[in-house]
Amino acid sequence: MTVRIGNCSGYYGDRPTAFREMLEGGELDFLTGDYLAELTMLILGKDRMKDPATGYAKTFVRQMHDAMGLAKERGVRVVTNAGGLNPAGLADRLREIASEQGLDLRVAHVEGDDLRERAEELGFGQVVTANAYLGAFGIAAALDAGADVVVTGRVTDASVVMGPAIHAHGWGRDDLDALAGALVAGHVIECGTQATGGNFSGFRDLDLTRPLGFPIAEVDADGSSVISKHAGSGGAVTVDTVTAQLVYEIQGTDYLNPDVVAHLDTVELAPDGQDRVRISGVRGSAPPATTKVCLNLLGGFRNGVEVLLTGLDVEPKAAWVRRQVEQALQSDPPGELVWTLDRTDVFDPPSQAAATSVLRCTAKSGRPEPVGRAFSDAFVNIALASIPGFTLTAPPGRGEPFGVYRPAYVPQDEVPHVVVHADGRREEIPAPSSTVESSDVEPVATWTVPDLGPTESRPLGELVHARSGDKGGDANVGIWVAADHPARDDAVDWLGATVDPDWVRDRLPEAAALDVDVHPLPNLGGVNVVIRGLLGEGVSSSTRLDPQAKALGEWLRARVVPAPTVLLTPRSHLSEPEPLESSS
Repeated sequence: MTVRIGNCSGYYGDRPTAFREMLEGGELDFLTGDYLAELTMLILGKDRMKDPATGYAKTFVRQMHDAMGLAKERGVRVVTNAGGLNPAGLADRLREIASEQGLDLRVAHVEGDDLRERAEELGFGQVVTANAYLGAFGIAAALDAGADVVVTGRVTDASVVMGPAIHAHGWGRDDLDALAGALVAGHVIECGTQATGGNFSGFRDLDLTRPLGFPIAEVDADGSSVISKHAGSGGAVTVDTVTAQLVYEIQGTDYLNPDVVAHLDTVELAPDGQDRVRISGVRGSAPPATTKVCLNLLGGFRNGVEVLLTGLDVEPKAAWVRRQVEQALQSDPPGELVWTLDRTDVFDPPSQAAATSVLRCTAKSGRPEPVGRAFSDAFVNIALASIPGFTLTAPPGRGEPFGVYRPAYVPQDEVPHVVVHADGRREEIPAPSSTVESSDVEPVATWTVPDLGPTESRPLGELVHARSGDKGGDANVGIWVAADHPARDDAVDWLGATVDPDWVRDRLPEAAALDVDVHPLPNLGGVNVVIRGLLGEGVSSSTRLDPQAKALGEWLRARVVPAPTVLLTPRSHLSEPEPLESSS
């Protein structure tokens, strides 16, 4: 038996029509949505501080109001983590909507992840949010009891897929390989259209004339799966689009989950027809004894200003602005000033934009005053007394509070995992009885590098794909060789032998003083790179131009490397596309 599990959301703010599109587009057994991220928990925390009745994803409520009846009519059961910090409140709201629409809809919710009331006891300190990652067996129990809709708080992203698979196939805690297979399938579809061509470095090979379709995981009883999408939807499902998501935001070859550890170096991918990729061979082992807790703390207050520096003498102009602003702030300086000069100007610029660089200043303080009006005025007051061409990209704003992300870990049996069924009955879900304290040492791949002959200086992206993202304060970059590369085995060996921590630091100067881990994934044709601390204390406090490291992989692909000529494909030498026409 195969169970068809669709996804309609990869984040809070994803395409609102996707819920209905997935219901109308073809056959499904379950429809899932992921609405939570580390930053989202902070946003919901701020919402609930203003109104305790909120704290859940309001966009999901609108989607259900629109298509709840259609889901019921088609027999599609809905599982989502949109409950955020208030799954009970979301469940009540959905019951109200069902009643208003005359629907007999059984709504259950999963709770217990919210540990904020125990923050002092658990040593977390003063926090805005403290949510442990729960597993999938609570979702499965709710479905076993007949729920049409299951909403949760902070479960792992893949749990909304694993829960329906556990329910459909009757897996237990000891079915580790099957659980690991479902975990991998869940990881592939959890970010929505990132599995069908979104955020994909090979996008030029896809049909982009229609909106990208959302993915489906067709999960078999042994945990193997096929990733697909509805016929007629845009984008594509290929080995490379699936690989892109597999290497996204991981921390090595062992992918940890409260229910199982999936070993990514055992994953096998193969085409299975048009827009279909089969995932098989996934091995699993006992889960860790602890689970991660997402902590969001109030980090203070921040403000930022961007100054355009145009033409010649960019460095002296930046130095003068900096000196003027820092002098103006001497009476009550912010705790931290971060200056960044982005040299985007070119010699003999063909346009004013090409003549312009950007000087960014970010101020942080434990108090609002030093980053408020005083900070903004330091820039505004020198508008006619500073560099030639002084221009701000936007009027300075007021200082705003910012959050700091920090992970913590607690024993799984310390975290309540409770299902509140549609009839109000409460069911405790026991923690896994068999766990491990730490994962085994990861295997090290031995890369056999043939003599590949002469090299050319070419952008790395002419040889590989990449996808990057954030995990707290760390940045992750997955790099792999396209599945259809004509000399893929040699190219994979070259990549594995080339990319090491020093190579990464040389090409990404921001990582020069940071710890860098490189994990081999030869079965996926690439490597996983983790840069520790690149994002500081997390996305909400990061001062980088790209605070979530989403474009880090594309920067790396743009770096020029000595590339073996024999590995360069005809695609590597394609001319650039025609420029966009100006609109009148």
